Amino acid sequence: MVLEATMIAIDNSEYMRNGDYLTTRFDAQLTATEFIFQSKTSSNPENTVGLLAYGGSGPQVLSTLTNDFGKLLSGVHDVKISGGNHFSSGIQVAALALKHRQNKVQQQRIVVFVGSPIQESEKELEKLAKKMKKNNVAIDIINFGEESINTTKLEKFNNTINNHDNSHLVTVPPGPRLLYEVIASSPILVENGEVGGGDYGDFGVGGFGGAGGDGFMDANMDPDLALALRLSLEEEKARQDREAAEKAKQDGSTTIPSNELEKIDEGKEDEANNDSSNNNDVNME
Repeated sequence: MVLEATMIAIDNSEYMRNGDYLTTRFDAQLTATEFIFQSKTSSNPENTVGLLAYGGSGPQVLSTLTNDFGKLLSGVHDVKISGGNHFSSGIQVAALALKHRQNKVQQQRIVVFVGSPIQESEKELEKLAKKMKKNNVAIDIINFGEESINTTKLEKFNNTINNHDNSHLVTVPPGPRLLYEVIASSPILVENGEVGGGDYGDFGVGGFGGAGGDGFMDANMDPDLALALRLSLEEEKARQDREAAEKAKQDGSTTIPSNELEKIDEGKEDEANNDSSNNNDVNME
């Protein structure tokens, strides 16, 4: 497995309050951040992950490189949603944190969430990409929320920094799938860019463990993560089935089935026949 030091840069600008991703853009980032951390540290126990936020008044390092998720979690508690997007300065601070990694053998990688409009021009981004490429820093970008504004800029940025397919851009529009589910089966986490088959949009996402459509992640990537994701999906499916059954039961309690209507009609006919026969008996007497 690749030995890496990874800095995750989250967007904590005001745009993160939007609820177009469950439950908000900010919460979707945090769930995906935990997933990425677990994936990186599980693939190689010597991998380390750090965290910074680049919204507000400027970049803020929340956790230096570590393999203890508790340190990242404690750092997240201090984050406040405010300000705007400081993409370039966030990338540079993340690169500086990677430069001071203890294990110099580790490859350098930044995973950055972009959920608000980027202020930098394409020329400024190109200059930044060349600088990061020169310093051997790979950058994975998760483009969500404002993809109609940012995609063109980020595509050019990715084309500039990409060196032998070591950097990736994943664009995630709002939809039924959770943010971390898309990331789980994207080239960001699936080694060598090998993702399963299946019709899941532009990401080439395959079925769970090759079982077409039962999940969102290749089980060969990390068995523990795959099992956890499968159990989560099964629980969600069971919950939806229960809700559907309860709704059907409620609808059934207020609606008389057609076969019961037939029984009622038959009962009325029997009552009418009995009344008629009784009247005939009375007349004969």
